[in-house]
Amino acid sequence: MTERTPRWGLTVPLFGHSLPEQREIVTELADLGYTDLWSAELNGIDAFTPLVLASQWTDRLRFGTAIVPVYTRGPGCLAMTAATLADLAPGRFMLGVGTSTPVVVQQWNDIPFDKPYQRSRDMLRFLRASLTGEKVTERYETFNVNGFRLERPPAVPPTLALAALRPQMVRLAADESDAAITNWLSPGDVPKVREAAGPDCELVARIFVCPTTDVDAARAIARRALTGYLTVPAYFAFHDWLGRREVLQPMMDAWTAGDRRGAGALIPDEVVDDLVIHGDFDHCRERVDAYRTAGLDTPVIAILPTPGVDSIDAARSLGQR
Repeated sequence: MTERTPRWGLTVPLFGHSLPEQREIVTELADLGYTDLWSAELNGIDAFTPLVLASQWTDRLRFGTAIVPVYTRGPGCLAMTAATLADLAPGRFMLGVGTSTPVVVQQWNDIPFDKPYQRSRDMLRFLRASLTGEKVTERYETFNVNGFRLERPPAVPPTLALAALRPQMVRLAADESDAAITNWLSPGDVPKVREAAGPDCELVARIFVCPTTDVDAARAIARRALTGYLTVPAYFAFHDWLGRREVLQPMMDAWTAGDRRGAGALIPDEVVDDLVIHGDFDHCRERVDAYRTAGLDTPVIAILPTPGVDSIDAARSLGQR
């Protein structure tokens, strides 16, 4: 198995603070034990802007996107944006891409969600070639590129990562990129993902943390977040593969029947506690570290919006000093 640097990541942007307000904490992160800063993109701030700003605030962290959809930016546009960030953080940027979901791709961007496996494979191959400065003319299965070449390729091309939830996509990540990104899993699930990825693929996962000792409040927050994801077919299939179909089927049945509010209540407490960390800061740090013990290379903490908790203070307290 490839020896890799032990890593400890944080998700930005942090809730409740504007991007400029996060400059101070970003400059502190390396001293707090963080090695990585990873962005998220859904329907708020885009994946690249927080990292562009962070690249001007610190040169001691690796940056990553988790994830940029492979549908919502054209191949050339995605290559240009990635090259810009790679130029700002030479040797410290990992471009994480993935399919996202039909809601994001079709409902919000009016783009067909066709052939997600093939689109992911084709985009990785295009990015691998174009980010070295190669002129690309290629008829891929899911798109064509004719004569694209970066005017200013980065001196150090970014490494690549693919969001992967099931064995076929995990193996694609291992074969065509440098890392597999996943989320909404427990420490006990990591060995199964590791087996699919093989020993040499870096495993990255976003770990959701609700830093409060109020168990009922934490579970309520966690259930809202989990319901939005676990009812997505790809995530439900992921947890079917991980062995949770039986316990999650009532949730999915209620959701399919239109009972959106009742679906979350049907997620068992033990599943909530497996997939979302909550408790005091010491307990949360120990639980995050359990993922590394289980075989995860890069845990990336995502602090869930929690009443009474300032996300910047929580980031400081969750650092691995």
